[in-house]
Amino acid sequence: MIVAIDGPAGAGKSTIARSLADRLGITYIDTGAMYRAVALWAIEANIDLDDPFRLEQLAKQARVEFAAPGNQVLLNGEDVTAKIREPRVSDAASKVAAVPGVRRAMRDEQRRIGTGQSLVMEGRDIGTVVFPDARVKIYLDAHPEARAQRRADEIGADVEEIAREMMERDTRDRTRAEAPLSQAPDAEYVDSTGLTLEQVEDAILKIIRARTSNGKSAT
Repeated sequence: MIVAIDGPAGAGKSTIARSLADRLGITYIDTGAMYRAVALWAIEANIDLDDPFRLEQLAKQARVEFAAPGNQVLLNGEDVTAKIREPRVSDAASKVAAVPGVRRAMRDEQRRIGTGQSLVMEGRDIGTVVFPDARVKIYLDAHPEARAQRRADEIGADVEEIAREMMERDTRDRTRAEAPLSQAPDAEYVDSTGLTLEQVEDAILKIIRARTSNGKSAT
């Protein structure tokens, strides 16, 4: 069973996906962390974020793994869980993720990870591109003000600055040529504004039950 969760930054995808995976007893994959890891490597290697060829080569060489416990993110064996959440990496990740070659490299890796196991995978194009045949698709959203406040609280930053950066990132994500952020036609829309983690989780679990209780195995 693959549960595909897409949505914009700050909608709560990572928190919800991790909690759902724990509740269901299956693997959680944060695809955004994969792009962040590539962006971090590009920054530390002083690679121009406007150089698509070098970024694609970097993405092909990057070895991104998720280690238990805590679902730490490892880049080429190094724990970069904290580093990839820095504001400079968030902004760079959106630029890196817009490079077609990078997306193709990450997409191949995501599909490889998803082969032969049940998982919850979240990102920007999971239900539309990576696993278009997944039976359970969620588009998780929230009002822009709520998303900015959540991210500001998470990293201890100025909410107005975060709102500006988030608006720029949303625009890049939705207008990029390769796999733009969009809601899959068969995805269920869930608005997390004003809801607790438990309320959002319960809403999604209800959708999962509805989509997988017809006697057929989920994709």
